[in-house]
Amino acid sequence: MLKLHNTLSGIEEEFHPLEEGVVRFYTCGPTVYDYAHVGNFRTFVFQDLLRRYLLYSSYRVIHVMNITDVDDKTILNARREGMTLRDYTAKYTEAFLEDSKTLRIEPAQIMPRATDHIPEMVALIRRLEEKGYTYRKDGSIYFSIAHFPGYGKLSKADFSGAQSGARVDADKYDKENARDFVLWKARKEGEVSWETEIGPGRPGWHIECSAMSMKYLGETFDIHCGGVDLVFPHHENEIAQSECATGKPFVRYWVHPEFLIVEGEKMSKSLGNFYTLRDLLDRGYSPESIRYLLLSVHYRKQLNFTADGLHQAQASIRRLSDFMLRAKEKASPEQPSAEFAVEVQSARERFKEAMDNDLNTSAALAVIFDFVRSANQKDSQNAFTGGDARAALDFIKEIDGVFSILPSQPELLDEEIARQIEVRQAARRRRDFAEADRIRDWLLSQGIQLEDTQGGVRWKRRS
Repeated sequence: MLKLHNTLSGIEEEFHPLEEGVVRFYTCGPTVYDYAHVGNFRTFVFQDLLRRYLLYSSYRVIHVMNITDVDDKTILNARREGMTLRDYTAKYTEAFLEDSKTLRIEPAQIMPRATDHIPEMVALIRRLEEKGYTYRKDGSIYFSIAHFPGYGKLSKADFSGAQSGARVDADKYDKENARDFVLWKARKEGEVSWETEIGPGRPGWHIECSAMSMKYLGETFDIHCGGVDLVFPHHENEIAQSECATGKPFVRYWVHPEFLIVEGEKMSKSLGNFYTLRDLLDRGYSPESIRYLLLSVHYRKQLNFTADGLHQAQASIRRLSDFMLRAKEKASPEQPSAEFAVEVQSARERFKEAMDNDLNTSAALAVIFDFVRSANQKDSQNAFTGGDARAALDFIKEIDGVFSILPSQPELLDEEIARQIEVRQAARRRRDFAEADRIRDWLLSQGIQLEDTQGGVRWKRRS
């Protein structure tokens, strides 16, 4: 049974979705004002892992990830560049999607952009106005936190002494400076705005996620995920406005990955340790090693992102890849030995036990390498059959469906296929059918299917 640490309760809880077998899952996506940095991608890669593990655990997942394309930063940067907001954010949205694909982050089924959902935000603000949770000042609309007694229940901060009527227009602010937050910002000269029934202006950052998540997942849904830096004020404010509007619990499980630090220090442009994914790729690091390092430490622990860590990640991936290549060469269609089948099942159960324990990725990776070590030992003792090799391959591929850290195997060149076919034909001529079958099966494992015909051997690539 999967257990997740719920930021709302502060403890690990057994995961039970509202609807049996179905998980409604919302993740805070990027604010597309610049290229995403490696700290951002720790959160996005973790969210991908969580989604993959839910699918591995036989859930149907409805995943929504928003794109924040209107906020203080996007507007400011678009003006500096002399571009329309739409054109400016389109550039960085596309960059985020490209970087995500590079890191094998599977796209959410639904990726709503904030600017496409202004009517939903306006409707939500109207509901809050009608229920008396808001007030207006200078054309802007604010949420009064004094009207929501539960304010602070996510961040575990005491805001009972917060000054009534003290307002903040900025999207982000310090926990020590809790204020009534803005839902709708009055139109300002030179800023993008919309004409709406609540007046001209644009949405505040916090209302965007509430409107989009509830549109696609319902007024109460299962999991909301985002970096720990979003607990306050963003997620705290989401809870307040959503629950006041609907009268229902907003989210059942809140999951927050911890910060990433670089070489022991907070990532900062002034320190020269601020890296985008593209910076790291330009330095020669592989996407697989970056993803591996981001997943190697439990998500609720700070991750120290170092060059040495990337080198160690690459070495670990190489060890797995080398094992896979040796196993592919040996694999055959026969059944694994009874002893090895038990070993595979034991490893699978230990992997699931680690992942069910609040997604303990470091323990899960240890299970994989223990399994590889044992298989290599059997191979050195000539106790690793072709069936064992095939079962080992299937198991590692199964686990990699969750972690997605193994490099893609390049397709065999036509010349290599022709050479292997000729070696197989020579084996058949000398009646070494075991060797001929081994080559045929190895080619099949590489996606090459042979067909023996009267006119000779034909081959084709299988998807």
